[in-house]
Amino acid sequence: MSEEDLARIDAYWRAANYLSVGQIYLLDNPLLREPLAPEHVKPRLLGHWGTTPGLNLLYAHLNRVIRERDLDAIFVTGPGHGGPALVANAYLEGTYSEVYPAVGQDVDGLRRLFRQFSFPGGIPSHVAPEVPGSIHEGGELGYALVHAFGAAFDNPDLLVACVVGDGEAETGPLAASWHSNKFLNPARDGAVLPILHLNGYKIAAPTVLARLPEEELEALFVGHGYRPYVVAGDDPATVHRELALTLETVCDEIAEIQRRARTGGDRTRPRWPMVILRTPKGWTGPSEVDGRQVEGTWRSHQVPLAETRSDENHRAQLEQWLRSYRPEELFDETGALRPELRAVAPSGTRRMSANPVANGGVLLKDLAIPDFRSYAVKVAAPGESFSEPTRVLGGLIRDVMAANPTNFRMTSPDETASNRLAAAFEVTDRTWLAETVDGDDHLSPDGRVMEVLSEHLCQGWLEGYLLTGRHGLFNCYEAFIHIVDSMFNQHAKWLKVTRDIPWRAPIASLNYLLSSHVWRQDHNGFSHQDPGFIDHVVNKKADVIRVYLPPDANCLLSVMDHCLRSRNYVNVVVSGKQPTPDWLDMESAIEHCTRGIGVWDWASVGADDPEVVLGCAGDVPTLEVVAAAALLGRHLPDLRVRVVNVVDLMRLQDEHSHPHGLSSRDFDALFTTDKPVIFAYHGYPWLIHRLTYRQTNHDNFHVRGYIEEGTTTTPFDMVMLNNLDRFQLVVDVLDRVPRLAESAGVLRQRMLDERIRHRAWTRDHGEDLPDVRSWQVPDDDATS
Repeated sequence: MSEEDLARIDAYWRAANYLSVGQIYLLDNPLLREPLAPEHVKPRLLGHWGTTPGLNLLYAHLNRVIRERDLDAIFVTGPGHGGPALVANAYLEGTYSEVYPAVGQDVDGLRRLFRQFSFPGGIPSHVAPEVPGSIHEGGELGYALVHAFGAAFDNPDLLVACVVGDGEAETGPLAASWHSNKFLNPARDGAVLPILHLNGYKIAAPTVLARLPEEELEALFVGHGYRPYVVAGDDPATVHRELALTLETVCDEIAEIQRRARTGGDRTRPRWPMVILRTPKGWTGPSEVDGRQVEGTWRSHQVPLAETRSDENHRAQLEQWLRSYRPEELFDETGALRPELRAVAPSGTRRMSANPVANGGVLLKDLAIPDFRSYAVKVAAPGESFSEPTRVLGGLIRDVMAANPTNFRMTSPDETASNRLAAAFEVTDRTWLAETVDGDDHLSPDGRVMEVLSEHLCQGWLEGYLLTGRHGLFNCYEAFIHIVDSMFNQHAKWLKVTRDIPWRAPIASLNYLLSSHVWRQDHNGFSHQDPGFIDHVVNKKADVIRVYLPPDANCLLSVMDHCLRSRNYVNVVVSGKQPTPDWLDMESAIEHCTRGIGVWDWASVGADDPEVVLGCAGDVPTLEVVAAAALLGRHLPDLRVRVVNVVDLMRLQDEHSHPHGLSSRDFDALFTTDKPVIFAYHGYPWLIHRLTYRQTNHDNFHVRGYIEEGTTTTPFDMVMLNNLDRFQLVVDVLDRVPRLAESAGVLRQRMLDERIRHRAWTRDHGEDLPDVRSWQVPDDDATS
């Protein structure tokens, strides 16, 4: 850089640092045009300074290369504690004032900017959804790099600059994320520039990577497939020059990699560049406070001067610190950034804070989805035929992928074929840029199925993809989706907040398809049996989450069509992959799924005036309830039984708790106000009690579900272990219908004997009895 360029970049950096410190500390007197007084300082000091100056440095230098090269770029901040930096830079670029006009480019705007930060009624301290240009909050560490790669997939002109904090780099998800470079195709994808920011410390201890010998550190990233470039120092002028030169070099390398792939036909996996930036933690802040070293230590992590309102010495140090940035050189008399400094930043949508990619909903296009009805399974009579629901769905997903070659991807931890979605490989492959050998199955740089044995990467790639305006599906074994519980939390919180931000456009929903579920993991055993993700999901805001349990293939098609078209939700769909009875023809399935809940007249007897209600949610519980109803119809033909099936789990809540919830009148019409309800549920039974506790007849609900009993056994033994089997459900009815308490003792004993007989058979033969394996709805029980 020329000396003039260097001076402008340094001044811009100082301006961002000044605004960052101001946000943490100041209520008033934003440009220090009078001596700093106690009333100018916030009573509660919240925020994080330590990582902020490094983020500001990188943002300023990236602005320069964006402007000079006309790059399309966004900035992903791994150290989410650096919230002051991203707010400051969005303000300096003018974007902040555009989306929040009250925070103008003047003294009063600066005052509002400072006051709102980490203040009641203001904005959070992290890089939250409220910050223009952000797609990643970073309040929980570990996901920055995987989000960055997700944003780059199918965005060929995009550069994603991703800052990875050295504390964040110690997390498992981030450690796995370095392997994302094996999935980035330079011919059709954008580029990710990882920048490892080594400032040496976490909250209170040194970081692992910062203490590695330089040779070992560089070897680590060479081993990951990167070409590392190191910029280090504590002299601003030297670091400015080295960083500027390094960014020019890596941008040239990225451009050459893409040129070779796009015009030269180079299909080999490239060695992408990365930057290792080593600067002091809390750089340019107070060197010492109360006789203890602060700059360059863990003490600068949060608020270096903690008593500035009450301690005159601390307040004087704060004023000295703020004045060291020379604000009078940075802002004019009105409080606006001086024009020569504003020119450092790009303009329009080239500003990283205004790039539409970081507000993906404005770029979102509807998916081209074939008519799901054309994939329907023919159903002559309920339960007469059997289908593998996810295999049926696979045909629809295949054609969605074919019709949307640049804006739909599917992720999975090596389970797409296992979950019976292999039809997708008829039109695409697994994404793979590493070595291939004879015998490899469907691997290609152009593949659109993203498989890696890390649920974190599958989730993070898809989140980054959705947040930047595309669509997708995550299929996973039900038990192991728990691995991303915390990632789901963060995404659900993001959606909740963005619903109240007018300038944030809705994005495509995050769709989970959970298969290989608890009731059909009898072969893998107890470790693979856990339906609890649903319990975790329903803790989130009702405006955001949806849970569907389609009972058969046609219902699954209808539900998934709805989910793929939806916006701003997390949709959890649980469906088995093993042969399941086909209960409903397509027309009936659409009606049933549209209602989300309904009476199955064909499985009921005397449904208009029931003595007992059998409820069910989930494919296996539905089978057991229908079978139990048939047993009751055979042995107690005068017993009036209503069967109610639930597809949309949230219909069980009341209308005030969830948008899909039933009114008391509608709930009572299904479950009565005073009759016993035996409910067979796919997951942990207490969730049904939690969802229905406000409803009139809740006290009469008796719920069967998974009670943490399992092993490697047969499918029917699994339901018996958890008391969800048809014989136990019949016993539950006999125990709860008053008139049967004394008259049905023989039948009750017969049902218990049936359980013993089936258990003994599995122990002797290693499989279920034929009358369970081949059970179908009896012809005379298939009508009301």
